[in-house]
Amino acid sequence: MKLQFSGHDSFICKHFWLKKGYDFIVEGKNFNDEMSVVDLGVGKNMVTAINYWLKAYGITDSSNQITELGHYLFNNRNGRDPYLEDLGSIWLLHYSLVKADKASIYNLFFNEFRKEKFSFTREYLLNFLLKKLKSIDQNNVNASTVNSDISVFIRNYLKPGYRNRKLDIEEEFSNLFIDLQFMENYQSENAEEKIVEWYQIENDVRVDLPAEIVLFSILDSENYGDSISFIELQSGYNSPGSVFALNEEGLYNKIERIVEICSDATYTQSAGVRELQFKSKPDKWKILNEYYGN
Repeated sequence: MKLQFSGHDSFICKHFWLKKGYDFIVEGKNFNDEMSVVDLGVGKNMVTAINYWLKAYGITDSSNQITELGHYLFNNRNGRDPYLEDLGSIWLLHYSLVKADKASIYNLFFNEFRKEKFSFTREYLLNFLLKKLKSIDQNNVNASTVNSDISVFIRNYLKPGYRNRKLDIEEEFSNLFIDLQFMENYQSENAEEKIVEWYQIENDVRVDLPAEIVLFSILDSENYGDSISFIELQSGYNSPGSVFALNEEGLYNKIERIVEICSDATYTQSAGVRELQFKSKPDKWKILNEYYGN
């Protein structure tokens, strides 16, 4: 396992970048071409960042070939949400970002770090990631690079504030994940009477998270059979509970809705064992088609 940090040149993923990058590749153009800055209408460093984010979100693979998800969302003729106007698409991209694991901080944060604490400082997260690198003897990543990744990670999820006047607020509000309202921050005074910035993503009900997106994530997982325990769905690796930061009530509500929309799904509770069961698993893309009203 090799962890991957950097590649974004400190740019968050802007709302229109994935569609712009998708169209660029469909037109047969190359990110390494000198004319890419003209074709994309951005600076050279942003060209690199767009290429990076396409891979990180699972829109392209390591060879810059567009994935099934990329075509599904962004195709000009029959893409389901090419301009990402539906909040469900943003949740879907969040799931893909975590699962694709091309940007390691997202997978590690939602699958491991949050199991230790919901609230954190940059220092806590940095120490966790550096320990992770040390545990696998990966010495080619320095603390400065990881710190840069943490900064971009926070900016990707956190609604911009006005305390930091160095930020271009209009630029920060182009953030792809801003409408998820996923991350919050607050300040507190430490033992040395210094103000410390804290961040948190708490487990919640997630009323605006469509059950169809949760079901897609379940059907997309190679870890699940026809019977999946509630505990696994709540806290397993890349589980809905972990990826979407769902609390127990929230996960139960999504499962109830899944049983309503999927005739082959049942939820059982016997002798303290709770399971989501499938007589036959539906096609994950069909579930998305139903969500998008096909």
